[in-house]
Amino acid sequence: MAGGKIEKKRHQQAPQQQRWGGGVPFEKSKGQHILKNPKLVETIVQKSGIKPTDVVLEIGPGTGNLTKKLLEVAKSVVAVELDPRMVLELNRRFQGTPHSSRLKVIQGDVLKCELPYFDICVANIPYQISSPLTFKLLAHHPAFRCAVIMFQREFAMRLVANPGDNLYCRLSVNTQLLARVSHLLKVGRNNFRPPPKVDSSVVRIEPRRPLPPVSFKEWDGLMRLCFNRKNKTLGSIFRQKSVLSLLEKNYKTLQALQLTRKEQMEEDKVSSEDVAVLANMVEDLGMGNNSDEKDDEEMEVEDTDMVGEVSEGSSFKDKVLGVLRQGDFAEKRAAKLTQVDFLCLLSLFNKEGIHFS
Repeated sequence: MAGGKIEKKRHQQAPQQQRWGGGVPFEKSKGQHILKNPKLVETIVQKSGIKPTDVVLEIGPGTGNLTKKLLEVAKSVVAVELDPRMVLELNRRFQGTPHSSRLKVIQGDVLKCELPYFDICVANIPYQISSPLTFKLLAHHPAFRCAVIMFQREFAMRLVANPGDNLYCRLSVNTQLLARVSHLLKVGRNNFRPPPKVDSSVVRIEPRRPLPPVSFKEWDGLMRLCFNRKNKTLGSIFRQKSVLSLLEKNYKTLQALQLTRKEQMEEDKVSSEDVAVLANMVEDLGMGNNSDEKDDEEMEVEDTDMVGEVSEGSSFKDKVLGVLRQGDFAEKRAAKLTQVDFLCLLSLFNKEGIHFS
């Protein structure tokens, strides 16, 4: 009896793996959630606006449900898949079909491999690579026409958030600096096998051409400061001793180097490497609704006990605050500023020799 009970217990504890067609088991740890709703797949392809002459990049094709529909409308499909089991299943599915000659499967990590030429990217991606993948695509050359990607819903809503929205953050500003972003449709979790724990959204991303003439290292430095406390006034943020010390150190270094105008322009040139700087978005992805208020409370303690303020007689402090007054930014908050506002602010600082990188 004892042995029977043990066997029964072991049987109950045995992990149940979801399989596709009784074959390949899905691994949630790899973000494998396969689209099972054929109408949804058709809608995504339809909204992608694919032309018969387009080369389509698909990331994470899985078992090929979306791939099949893409091949029906595109010139060719390049699919990048990390899991060798899925690569094998994908090749088996299309082997001997009219589509096989127009499908190229690349086995590898999309974040590490070199992407081929493509006109449109259509993807249902593992959500844990959302931010780095977005900025890798935006740094890709030559520029593609658009990307239609399935994201975790809250990440998607951060991408499309406008100034004043609760989810407006550094991710929103950085993405919208480089691309036009629009929300296409909400996707419930039951459209996937196995279902994820959250709902999803499909987003359209269209790279801006040309890229704005700004140093993305400088831009990212400014955004980090402004969105550290996005609901505080810029005047309050730039009065902090830690902020002023950092800026003054950069200022004195540049003064000591005596950079010529030509050298400075060379440093500020737009490059795809600079775009990659914007991919470090981890702190922007917190899902708590009250995260901003909590951060503000914590920062208040830091201001009082650790950071302090530079004395009123500081000439550099006056220089910084003068820039804010010049653009009427002192009483404004990052949470309500547009990309144009931030570009203007960065330009004003740089004209005074104040840099953020």
